[in-house]
Amino acid sequence: MKIQDIIEGKKEWRAHMARVKALPQDYQIVYKEIQKYLFKVGPVELTEGTELLSGIVDLFEEGVALGKGVLAVTGRDVAAFCDDLIKDSKTYADIYQASVAQEVNQAMKKITKI
Repeated sequence: MKIQDIIEGKKEWRAHMARVKALPQDYQIVYKEIQKYLFKVGPVELTEGTELLSGIVDLFEEGVALGKGVLAVTGRDVAAFCDDLIKDSKTYADIYQASVAQEVNQAMKKITKI
C-alpha cells in the first residue's frame, strides 16, 4: 500500500465520519453500535473500504429526511439488521471456523495413521 493510498483512505474515512456526526444523536448512537458489531463479526470486505458503512449512512440520511426514527429504519433488533446486511458475505468467523475444521481433520488423519 502506497502512502498516497493511506492518505486517501484517511480522507475518505474523515469525510465518512463527518457525515455520521451530521446525523441526529439517536442515529449516531445506533450507527456506532452497528459499526462496533460489524468490526467484531462483520465481513472481510469491511476492512477493504467503506462501501457497507457508507451505505448505512445513506440509509440513515434518507430516514432522517423522511422524519423517521432510527429504529423505524433498522427495526428494533439492530443485530438482526446487521446480520441481514452481511448474510451473503464471508466473515472472519467463517474463516476461523474453516481453519479449525481443517486443523481437526488433519489431526484426525494423523491419529488414524497411528
